[in-house]
Amino acid sequence: MASSKSVVIAALLANGAIAVLKFIGYLLTLSPAMLSETYHSISDTGNQVFLLIGIRYSGREATRGHPFGYGKAQFFYSFLVSVLLFGIAGWESAKHGYNALMHPHAEHIEPVHLLGQTFDPIYVNYAVLIGAILFESYAFIKAYKAMKIEINRRDWSGFREAFRKTSDVTTLTALTEDTIALCGAGIALFGVYLSRVTGNPMYDAASALLIGLMLMGFAVALAWENKRLLLGESLPEEEEDELRIMLDESDGVTEIIDFRTVYFGPGKVIIAADVAFDPELDTGEMDDRITHIENEMFAANDHVKKVYIEPEVQEGDRRETVAK
Repeated sequence: MASSKSVVIAALLANGAIAVLKFIGYLLTLSPAMLSETYHSISDTGNQVFLLIGIRYSGREATRGHPFGYGKAQFFYSFLVSVLLFGIAGWESAKHGYNALMHPHAEHIEPVHLLGQTFDPIYVNYAVLIGAILFESYAFIKAYKAMKIEINRRDWSGFREAFRKTSDVTTLTALTEDTIALCGAGIALFGVYLSRVTGNPMYDAASALLIGLMLMGFAVALAWENKRLLLGESLPEEEEDELRIMLDESDGVTEIIDFRTVYFGPGKVIIAADVAFDPELDTGEMDDRITHIENEMFAANDHVKKVYIEPEVQEGDRRETVAK
C-alpha cells in the first residue's frame, strides 16, 4: 500500500507541473501536439487524484455493510481512471489531431520579446517536452521498481504476465500512464521538430492523432484488466492449484468437495472450501486440523487473508456437514 501511494504521489507531482508547462507551450505556438499533450497531462493529474482517493477509501475498516472491507475501491477508481483516460485525454487528443490534419494551416509563430531578448517560442516546446520526458522518467522508474518487486515475488515471467495477473491495479495504472506519457512526449517532440524543420504542419497534427489513438488503446486494455477484478477474479490458476494440492494432502482430509478463491482487494484473497474429513476424527481433532490448514495457507501465499473451511464427514455415500 505504501509503495503504491508513493508511486501515485510521484506521478501526481510530475504530471501537475508538466501540464502547466505544456499549456504555456501551446499558447505560445498553437501546436496541436502540445495541446494533445496538455490534455494528456491534465487527465493524468486528475487520474492520480482518483487513485489516491481509491487508496485512502480502501483503507477503511470493515463494517457490517462491508464485512470484508473496502479493498475493491481501488479496482473501481482504477477502472474510472481508464474511462477518463479514454474519454478526456484520448478522445480529445485524437479529435484535435484529426481536425488539424483535415484543416492544416501553415505555422506562423511570432517571436517572443522578453527582458530585451528575442527568442523563438518553438524552443519552449522543445524544453517543455524534454523536461516532461525527464519528469516522467522519474515517475516511471518508481512505478517500474514497484511492479518489478511483485514480479520477482510472484515468480512471473515479466510485465506481460503481471499485467494479466496482478491485483495491485494502482501501481499497474500508474505504470501504464507513465509509459504512455513517456511515449507521448517523445512522439510530440518528434512531430513538433519535423513540422518546424520542414514547414509542414501535418507532422505535428499526425503526432497529436497518434497520441490520442495510443491513449485510447491503452485505456481500453486497462479497463479490461480492472474489469476482471471488479467481477471477482480468483487467484492465478497455478497458485490456486498449489493451495488445492496442499489442502488435499493435509492430514485427515479425504476429499475436497469444493474449493474457491476470490480477490476482495489488492493482494487480499478469500479461500472458501468444502472439505470431507476422516469420519474417525472427533470434533476437537477436526478443529485442530482446520486451524493448522489455515495457518499453512497463510504462510504459503501472502495474498491469502481469509480462509473458510466447511468440514464434512464422509461415510460411504453419505456426507454430513459438521458444525464448527
